[in-house]
Amino acid sequence: MFLLTGLRRAPILLQAGDNPDGVPPSLFDGFAAAAQADTPAWMKGFLDNFYNAETLRGTLVSDQAYQASWNIAVTASATAAVACIGTWTTDFRDDLPKIDVPMLVIHGDADQVLPIDKTASRLPDLIKDMHLVVIEGGPHAIPWTHADQVNTALLDFLRT
Repeated sequence: MFLLTGLRRAPILLQAGDNPDGVPPSLFDGFAAAAQADTPAWMKGFLDNFYNAETLRGTLVSDQAYQASWNIAVTASATAAVACIGTWTTDFRDDLPKIDVPMLVIHGDADQVLPIDKTASRLPDLIKDMHLVVIEGGPHAIPWTHADQVNTALLDFLRT
């Protein structure tokens, strides 16, 4: 059994000849340039998208929870923050069909970091025994903002 939540880069984000719906390479270049120019400002923007702060801050995300995440994020190495962006273009399409255990994917339909149409909704054609649970209104940080729904999905999956 395998679980993915808040998918990272799956199955491929980068726009290419065989992935025309992907994200243009210039977007990743822009992320790297912004992170290099002002890492704390870039981290704040990332956290805003991570939690969908515009709509969920003060309701499903307390100011204190946001601040705790900020406190951790701002201590990250600026060099590492920039370097990790290049890994987001990894192509996992050849690896996913090799998964031979049941898989649960939990993804928010309002994820601003990794939109569901670019990630989770593309997985059923690539993974044999996969169950997708979509959390309505869920941002990238669904284990925090929608913990009850994530836990219910996980327990339901484990019971099968």
